[in-house]
Amino acid sequence: MEQFIADFASFVWGLPLLVLLVGGGLYFLIVSRFLPFRYIGHAISVLRGKYDDPNDPGQINHFEALTTALAATVGMGNIAGVAVAISIGGPGAIFWMWVSGLIGMATKFFTGTLAIMFRGKDSNGDIQGGPMYYIVEGLGKKWKPLAIAFSLFGLVGALPLFNVNQLTQAIGDIVLIPNGIAFDLTAKTIIGISLVTIASIVILGGLKRISKTAARLVPSMVVLYFICVMVILFLHVEEVPKYFLMIFQEAFTANNFKGDPMLGGVVGGLILLGIRRGAFSNEAGIGTAPMAHGAAKTDEPVREGLVAMLGPAIDTLIVCTLTALAILVTGVWETSADNGVSLTANAFGNSMPGIGKYLLMLCVAIFSISSLFSFSYYGTKCLSFLAGAKNKHYYNYFYLVSILLGATTSLDMMINLIDGFYALMAIPTMLAAILLAPHVIRKSRIYFDNLNKSKK
Repeated sequence: MEQFIADFASFVWGLPLLVLLVGGGLYFLIVSRFLPFRYIGHAISVLRGKYDDPNDPGQINHFEALTTALAATVGMGNIAGVAVAISIGGPGAIFWMWVSGLIGMATKFFTGTLAIMFRGKDSNGDIQGGPMYYIVEGLGKKWKPLAIAFSLFGLVGALPLFNVNQLTQAIGDIVLIPNGIAFDLTAKTIIGISLVTIASIVILGGLKRISKTAARLVPSMVVLYFICVMVILFLHVEEVPKYFLMIFQEAFTANNFKGDPMLGGVVGGLILLGIRRGAFSNEAGIGTAPMAHGAAKTDEPVREGLVAMLGPAIDTLIVCTLTALAILVTGVWETSADNGVSLTANAFGNSMPGIGKYLLMLCVAIFSISSLFSFSYYGTKCLSFLAGAKNKHYYNYFYLVSILLGATTSLDMMINLIDGFYALMAIPTMLAAILLAPHVIRKSRIYFDNLNKSKK
């Protein structure tokens, strides 16, 4: 089973998907003439609530929409995913994660705008957004099979298997094993049951409770993680320039790449690794975040697109870079055989003996648990589209059982399973976004023209 899932993930993450994600993102950058990037200041103003109107349609404000999306994206992909990328690809993998992040900003602008522009209604008559809705409302009913495909893939892609797996591993490596407590199936099951209990309290309360919890957790977890990594970089300040330069140099030499070649060479394999881990980290083009942004209280699609665009900047360009530098400057990527969260834990433990691993444990716990809340919402939206809003709550029970599965199975199987379904989700998301891009361009020009006139 493990080999079958690994082969499946490798197959769907082949050259066609790489062209779709990277080529699609570059297309968005070019046709928009980098327009969204010129208005990052305005995007921050929107995020801060300057343009909020409580009478606008939707369920949550701009800030709650972004933090709900970030609760899912700023998760274990930033801690364990970066460690996986470096352990397989070396420092050069981070450069291609950055490329994925920059391209992802353009992709998220388009998909976030479409999530509001082509909102639909569920079977209860409530306004909803996301790829399945912008496919049907934007492209027409004949494209509904594509929307159904996205929703089916999303039922598996939204499962919390990777996050739970890595949180369980972190508890074992950092808390249990050093204190002489057996880290066996019984311990993993107890951790899984505890996570099910915590998650059920928030998840069964619906979107409002999820968004309120995320709005409190996400800013604090990013600040805490930022402070921890800044301490590590300060303690190894003389190493920072060397490794920062190495990220650029090795992006085109792949000297430390240990994976399978692609596009005829190891550099191609490194590019695919970086894009794949970047997509897993920031989810640009996958279609999950537009489901959160589609619930925002606004009648101006471009504003939500601008807010969505900030996601990859925070996630990949800031948080992933912090993790990468912490792993690189401490040297653990060369001296440890560990992978995933265990490698990051070594970096924290080496720099801050005694307290370092426990600080990372706190960050990991907040990252993972907040991700659990958002992903459950994505899964219920997919089931709601497929089986009606009255049945969406059944997904939560399936989701809570999967937490136990994630706590007790192997890392490789979890990464490959979720990677594979992420890839399948990206196909309908990106195809529809590319076809609907002219609508976004038209709307953007009108919006920014009006914005500039209002400033004069």
